[in-house]
Amino acid sequence: MSSSNPTTGDSLSFLIGDDGNVYEGVGWALQGTHTVGYNDKSLGLAFVGSIAGSSPSTAALSAAEDLTSFAVSRGYLSFKYIQPLFVQSESCLASNRSAVSKKAKCPDIIPRSSWGARETYCAKLLEPAKYVIIIHTAGHGCNVTEECKTAVQNIQSYHIDKMKFCDIGYNFLVGEDGRVYEGVGWDTEGAHTYGYNDIGLGIAFIGLFSGTSPNAAALKVAQDLIQCSVDKGYLIPDYLLVGHSDVVNTLSPGQALYDKIKTWPHFKH
Repeated sequence: MSSSNPTTGDSLSFLIGDDGNVYEGVGWALQGTHTVGYNDKSLGLAFVGSIAGSSPSTAALSAAEDLTSFAVSRGYLSFKYIQPLFVQSESCLASNRSAVSKKAKCPDIIPRSSWGARETYCAKLLEPAKYVIIIHTAGHGCNVTEECKTAVQNIQSYHIDKMKFCDIGYNFLVGEDGRVYEGVGWDTEGAHTYGYNDIGLGIAFIGLFSGTSPNAAALKVAQDLIQCSVDKGYLIPDYLLVGHSDVVNTLSPGQALYDKIKTWPHFKH
Protein backbone atom coordinates (compact mmCIF):
# COMPACT_ATOMS: atom_id res chain seq x y z
CA MET A 1 0.00 0.00 0.00
CA SER A 2 1.05 3.58 -0.35
CA SER A 3 -0.23 6.77 1.20
CA SER A 4 -0.07 10.13 -0.55
CA ASN A 5 -1.43 13.68 -0.68
CA PRO A 6 -3.16 14.06 -4.06
CA THR A 7 -5.44 16.77 -5.34
CA THR A 8 -7.73 14.37 -7.23
CA GLY A 9 -8.83 10.78 -6.80
CA ASP A 10 -8.37 9.59 -10.38
CA SER A 11 -4.87 8.31 -9.65
CA LEU A 12 -5.63 6.57 -6.35
CA SER A 13 -7.46 3.45 -5.32
CA PHE A 14 -9.26 5.10 -2.39
CA LEU A 15 -9.28 8.36 -0.42
CA ILE A 16 -10.02 8.64 3.30
CA GLY A 17 -11.50 11.72 4.91
CA ASP A 18 -11.22 12.97 8.46
CA ASP A 19 -14.95 12.27 8.68
CA GLY A 20 -14.08 8.56 8.71
CA ASN A 21 -15.56 7.91 5.28
CA VAL A 22 -13.79 6.12 2.45
CA TYR A 23 -14.18 7.58 -1.04
CA GLU A 24 -13.67 5.42 -4.10
CA GLY A 25 -10.97 6.53 -6.51
CA VAL A 26 -10.21 4.01 -9.24
CA GLY A 27 -11.26 1.27 -6.83
CA TRP A 28 -10.07 -2.30 -6.59
CA ALA A 29 -10.08 -3.36 -10.21
CA LEU A 30 -8.16 -0.54 -11.92
CA GLN A 31 -4.48 0.33 -11.65
CA GLY A 32 -3.81 3.70 -10.11
CA THR A 33 -1.00 6.13 -10.91
CA HIS A 34 -0.17 7.05 -7.35
CA THR A 35 3.47 6.01 -7.00
CA VAL A 36 5.95 5.58 -9.85
CA GLY A 37 7.23 2.01 -9.98
CA TYR A 38 4.59 0.61 -7.61
CA ASN A 39 1.26 1.17 -9.34
CA ASP A 40 0.92 -2.42 -10.56
CA LYS A 41 1.85 -3.91 -7.18
CA SER A 42 0.03 -1.79 -4.64
CA LEU A 43 -3.14 -0.05 -3.53
CA GLY A 44 -2.90 3.73 -3.21
CA LEU A 45 -4.74 4.96 -0.11
CA ALA A 46 -4.69 8.70 0.43
CA PHE A 47 -5.64 10.62 3.55
CA VAL A 48 -7.33 13.82 2.40
CA GLY A 49 -5.50 16.88 3.68
CA SER A 50 -2.26 18.78 3.37
CA ILE A 51 -1.67 20.61 6.65
CA ALA A 52 1.98 20.20 7.57
CA GLY A 53 2.51 18.71 11.01
CA SER A 54 -1.06 17.46 11.40
CA SER A 55 -2.15 13.83 11.51
CA PRO A 56 -5.35 12.16 10.28
CA SER A 57 -8.22 11.93 12.73
CA THR A 58 -8.83 8.81 14.79
CA ALA A 59 -11.84 8.09 12.60
CA ALA A 60 -9.72 8.31 9.45
CA LEU A 61 -7.02 6.01 10.83
CA SER A 62 -9.65 3.50 11.93
CA ALA A 63 -11.26 3.62 8.47
CA ALA A 64 -7.88 2.91 6.85
CA GLU A 65 -7.39 -0.14 9.08
CA ASP A 66 -10.89 -1.40 8.30
CA LEU A 67 -10.36 -0.86 4.58
CA THR A 68 -7.11 -2.81 4.67
CA SER A 69 -8.73 -5.69 6.56
CA PHE A 70 -11.60 -5.72 4.06
CA ALA A 71 -9.16 -5.79 1.14
CA VAL A 72 -7.44 -8.84 2.62
CA SER A 73 -10.71 -10.64 3.42
CA ARG A 74 -12.03 -10.15 -0.12
CA GLY A 75 -8.79 -11.12 -1.85
CA TYR A 76 -7.90 -7.68 -3.20
CA LEU A 77 -4.77 -7.60 -1.07
CA SER A 78 -2.52 -10.51 -0.12
CA PHE A 79 -2.78 -11.48 3.54
CA LYS A 80 1.02 -11.34 3.48
CA TYR A 81 0.99 -7.79 2.17
CA ILE A 82 4.10 -5.75 2.78
CA GLN A 83 3.96 -3.04 5.43
CA PRO A 84 2.71 0.27 4.07
CA LEU A 85 5.07 2.49 2.10
CA PHE A 86 4.41 6.12 3.00
CA VAL A 87 5.26 8.88 0.54
CA GLN A 88 4.31 12.53 0.60
CA SER A 89 4.77 13.09 -3.11
CA GLU A 90 7.20 12.33 -5.87
CA SER A 91 9.32 15.22 -4.56
CA CYS A 92 10.13 13.05 -1.53
CA LEU A 93 12.05 10.68 -3.78
CA ALA A 94 13.37 13.47 -6.00
CA SER A 95 15.12 15.10 -3.07
CA ASN A 96 16.99 11.87 -2.37
CA ARG A 97 17.98 11.49 -6.02
CA SER A 98 19.88 14.77 -5.85
CA ALA A 99 22.22 13.24 -3.27
CA VAL A 100 23.87 11.25 -6.07
CA SER A 101 24.62 13.79 -8.77
CA LYS A 102 26.98 11.85 -10.99
CA LYS A 103 27.50 8.31 -12.10
CA ALA A 104 29.74 6.14 -9.99
CA LYS A 105 32.34 3.90 -11.53
CA CYS A 106 31.10 0.32 -11.47
CA PRO A 107 33.15 -1.74 -9.03
CA ASP A 108 35.05 -4.84 -10.04
CA ILE A 109 32.73 -7.78 -9.43
CA ILE A 110 34.12 -11.23 -8.71
CA PRO A 111 32.11 -13.44 -11.10
CA ARG A 112 30.57 -16.75 -10.14
CA SER A 113 33.20 -18.65 -12.09
CA SER A 114 35.97 -17.12 -9.95
CA TRP A 115 34.54 -18.14 -6.59
CA GLY A 116 33.54 -21.62 -7.77
CA ALA A 117 29.77 -21.34 -7.96
CA ARG A 118 27.68 -24.40 -8.67
CA GLU A 119 25.70 -24.23 -11.90
CA THR A 120 22.01 -23.58 -11.28
CA TYR A 121 18.85 -22.45 -13.06
CA CYS A 122 16.58 -19.92 -11.38
CA ALA A 123 13.78 -17.57 -12.43
CA LYS A 124 14.84 -14.41 -14.23
CA LEU A 125 14.00 -10.87 -13.17
CA LEU A 126 11.85 -9.47 -15.95
CA GLU A 127 11.98 -5.80 -14.96
CA PRO A 128 14.45 -3.45 -13.25
CA ALA A 129 14.39 -3.78 -9.47
CA LYS A 130 12.55 -1.18 -7.39
CA TYR A 131 14.14 -1.90 -4.01
CA VAL A 132 17.58 -2.47 -2.58
CA ILE A 133 17.50 -4.73 0.49
CA ILE A 134 20.60 -4.51 2.70
CA ILE A 135 21.34 -7.75 4.56
CA HIS A 136 24.11 -9.36 6.56
CA THR A 137 24.91 -13.03 6.21
CA ALA A 138 25.74 -13.42 9.94
CA GLY A 139 28.57 -15.78 10.87
CA HIS A 140 32.19 -14.94 10.20
CA GLY A 141 33.25 -11.98 8.11
CA CYS A 142 36.22 -11.86 5.77
CA ASN A 143 38.81 -9.30 4.75
CA VAL A 144 40.97 -11.50 2.52
CA THR A 145 39.68 -12.32 -0.94
CA GLU A 146 40.38 -16.06 -0.81
CA GLU A 147 38.54 -16.29 2.51
CA CYS A 148 35.62 -14.35 1.05
CA LYS A 149 35.43 -16.73 -1.91
CA THR A 150 35.27 -19.68 0.46
CA ALA A 151 32.60 -17.94 2.52
CA VAL A 152 30.45 -17.33 -0.57
CA GLN A 153 30.89 -20.97 -1.64
CA ASN A 154 29.75 -22.15 1.79
CA ILE A 155 26.74 -19.83 1.76
CA GLN A 156 25.67 -21.14 -1.63
CA SER A 157 25.95 -24.74 -0.45
CA TYR A 158 23.93 -23.97 2.67
CA HIS A 159 21.21 -22.20 0.70
CA ILE A 160 20.94 -24.98 -1.89
CA ASP A 161 21.42 -28.07 0.28
CA LYS A 162 19.82 -27.00 3.57
CA MET A 163 17.40 -24.22 2.64
CA LYS A 164 16.43 -25.82 -0.70
CA PHE A 165 16.84 -22.56 -2.60
CA CYS A 166 17.57 -22.83 -6.29
CA ASP A 167 20.87 -20.98 -5.72
CA ILE A 168 22.55 -18.61 -3.30
CA GLY A 169 19.83 -16.30 -2.06
CA TYR A 170 21.54 -12.95 -2.61
CA ASN A 171 22.02 -10.99 -5.80
CA PHE A 172 25.42 -9.79 -4.61
CA LEU A 173 27.65 -10.17 -1.58
CA VAL A 174 30.16 -7.65 -0.21
CA GLY A 175 33.34 -8.54 1.69
CA GLU A 176 35.54 -6.41 3.90
CA ASP A 177 38.27 -7.00 1.33
CA GLY A 178 36.46 -4.25 -0.58
CA ARG A 179 35.22 -6.63 -3.28
CA VAL A 180 31.77 -7.44 -4.63
CA TYR A 181 30.91 -11.10 -5.25
CA GLU A 182 28.29 -12.05 -7.80
CA GLY A 183 25.48 -14.06 -6.24
CA VAL A 184 22.65 -14.69 -8.67
CA GLY A 185 23.46 -11.34 -10.25
CA TRP A 186 21.31 -8.56 -11.63
CA ASP A 187 19.02 -10.51 -13.91
CA THR A 188 18.05 -13.46 -11.68
CA GLU A 189 15.52 -13.55 -8.86
CA GLY A 190 17.06 -14.06 -5.43
CA ALA A 191 15.62 -15.74 -2.36
CA HIS A 192 16.54 -13.14 0.23
CA THR A 193 13.29 -11.43 1.26
CA TYR A 194 9.76 -12.81 0.96
CA GLY A 195 7.62 -10.44 -1.09
CA TYR A 196 10.60 -8.58 -2.53
CA ASN A 197 12.58 -11.21 -4.43
CA ASP A 198 11.05 -10.27 -7.78
CA ILE A 199 11.27 -6.50 -7.23
CA GLY A 200 14.40 -6.05 -5.12
CA LEU A 201 18.15 -6.56 -5.24
CA GLY A 202 19.43 -8.31 -2.13
CA ILE A 203 22.92 -7.08 -1.23
CA ALA A 204 24.47 -9.02 1.65
CA PHE A 205 27.51 -7.97 3.65
CA ILE A 206 29.52 -11.05 4.63
CA GLY A 207 29.61 -11.23 8.42
CA LEU A 208 27.70 -10.19 11.51
CA PHE A 209 27.26 -6.43 12.03
CA SER A 210 25.23 -5.99 15.19
CA GLY A 211 27.95 -4.23 17.19
CA THR A 212 30.52 -3.20 14.59
CA SER A 213 29.80 -1.89 11.11
CA PRO A 214 31.57 -3.11 7.95
CA ASN A 215 34.79 -1.28 7.17
CA ALA A 216 34.95 1.75 4.91
CA ALA A 217 36.04 -0.27 1.88
CA ALA A 218 32.99 -2.54 2.08
CA LEU A 219 30.57 0.35 2.60
CA LYS A 220 31.97 2.29 -0.35
CA VAL A 221 31.95 -0.61 -2.79
CA ALA A 222 28.35 -1.41 -1.86
CA GLN A 223 27.28 2.16 -2.62
CA ASP A 224 29.17 2.04 -5.91
CA LEU A 225 27.37 -1.21 -6.77
CA ILE A 226 23.97 0.36 -6.12
CA GLN A 227 24.70 3.36 -8.34
CA CYS A 228 26.16 1.06 -10.99
CA SER A 229 22.91 -0.93 -10.91
CA VAL A 230 21.01 2.26 -11.72
CA ASP A 231 23.45 3.28 -14.44
CA LYS A 232 23.15 -0.10 -16.15
CA GLY A 233 19.35 -0.09 -15.97
CA TYR A 234 18.96 -2.97 -13.51
CA LEU A 235 17.57 -0.69 -10.78
CA ILE A 236 15.07 2.13 -11.28
CA PRO A 237 16.37 5.65 -10.52
CA ASP A 238 13.62 6.14 -7.92
CA TYR A 239 14.53 2.96 -6.04
CA LEU A 240 13.99 2.70 -2.30
CA LEU A 241 16.67 1.35 0.01
CA VAL A 242 15.68 -0.57 3.14
CA GLY A 243 17.28 -2.72 5.77
CA HIS A 244 16.30 -6.38 5.86
CA SER A 245 14.65 -5.81 9.24
CA ASP A 246 12.42 -3.08 7.76
CA VAL A 247 10.45 -5.64 5.76
CA VAL A 248 10.81 -8.97 7.59
CA ASN A 249 11.18 -10.01 11.22
CA THR A 250 14.95 -10.42 11.49
CA LEU A 251 18.02 -8.94 13.18
CA SER A 252 19.67 -8.52 9.77
CA PRO A 253 21.44 -6.33 8.70
CA GLY A 254 22.61 -5.72 12.26
CA GLN A 255 22.20 -2.45 14.13
CA ALA A 256 25.68 -1.11 13.37
CA LEU A 257 25.23 -1.62 9.62
CA TYR A 258 21.64 -0.33 9.78
CA ASP A 259 22.87 2.89 11.37
CA LYS A 260 25.17 3.38 8.37
CA ILE A 261 22.62 2.76 5.63
CA LYS A 262 20.15 5.19 7.24
CA THR A 263 22.42 7.95 5.94
CA TRP A 264 22.52 6.63 2.36
CA PRO A 265 20.52 8.10 -0.52
CA HIS A 266 17.02 6.68 -1.10
CA PHE A 267 16.79 5.17 2.41
CA LYS A 268 13.08 4.66 3.14
CA HIS A 269 12.24 6.65 6.25
